[in-house]
Formats: sequence, structure tokens, C-alpha cells
Amino acid sequence: MGVDSSHWVCFSHGLESGPSGLKINALSKVAQQAGWEVESLDYRGINDPHERVAKLESWCDAIKDPYLLVGSSMGGHVAAAAAAGDCRDPLGLFLMAPAFYVPGYAELTPQAPACPTVIVHGWHDEVIPWQNSARFAERSGCGLILVDDDHRLASKLDHIAKEFEWFLASLVPPANLINC
Repeated sequence: MGVDSSHWVCFSHGLESGPSGLKINALSKVAQQAGWEVESLDYRGINDPHERVAKLESWCDAIKDPYLLVGSSMGGHVAAAAAAGDCRDPLGLFLMAPAFYVPGYAELTPQAPACPTVIVHGWHDEVIPWQNSARFAERSGCGLILVDDDHRLASKLDHIAKEFEWFLASLVPPANLINC
């Protein structure tokens, strides 16, 4: 039951995180168990959102197989901006507490991409208010899941992993499914 190994998940971490953070490790395991290849870009030392988007767009240009973009905090902004920009047709976006409508950077909030998108955000987020994700979800018509957690989303990681598993399954039918 999984997908062909030529399907990819590319993770984009937040400003103060790294390519092997708690959420990325947990969701990478989910993706790999479902048969997806995994890439986690390293943005450490790159604070400019435009430079991060350009790095992700370069990855998108280089990959020839179908892919899904996943991002947390600034990585969520980066994934959405790349999907709405020069990245070619991602299968979808899975965003966690994305940095949308941040004061001083509100104009950088991307347009809604034309792919299935789910946002997970904590009710008690002290860094990026959940209302920012609700505003984006309302504007774009994407899914929004609010959980009883803060910005790190660490206490609801099992729930988020299950949501991610369902999202992956919704994007690509099982290999053994026969079209009738």
C-alpha cells in the first residue's frame, strides 16, 4: 500500500530550527513508512525569506518526480510561497503554524497555491497567532486544523502525524488500486 518511490516529501524548517527537528523527524517517519522519499533542506544561516524560497525553488527545479512540500513556521511560509511561485505543480502543501501575515512581513504572505493544502496550528501559539492561519485558510479555501498546543506543536505531534498520514493517503491512490 504505498506510493512509488519516485514520490517526494520536501521539508522546510522554521527560522530557529534545523533540518532534523522534532516535527520533521516524526513526519519523515510517516512519509517513509508510506513509501515516500524524503528530503529536508537546510536553511540554517539563511534568515531572508526570499533566499529560502529561492533555495526551495531550486530544489523543485531539480526534482523531476511528483512532490509534496511541508513547512513549519517560516518554513511554512517558504513552502507556500514556492508553491505559489516558481515550483512546478506540487501535489500538495502541509503547513504547521506557518508564518503568514507577520508584522513587517505581511506583504510577503503568498497567494494561495492551486494544490491541496492543510494547515495545522496551535490555539496557544505565542509566536504566530492562529488567526493568521485562519485568515489564510478562509482566503484560500484550504483545510485548517486547530490543536490545543503552542507554536512548537510538540504535545500534539502524534495527532499531527496522523493528520499527515491521512493527507499523504489522500494525494496518491494506493499502487494496488485498479481503475474501473
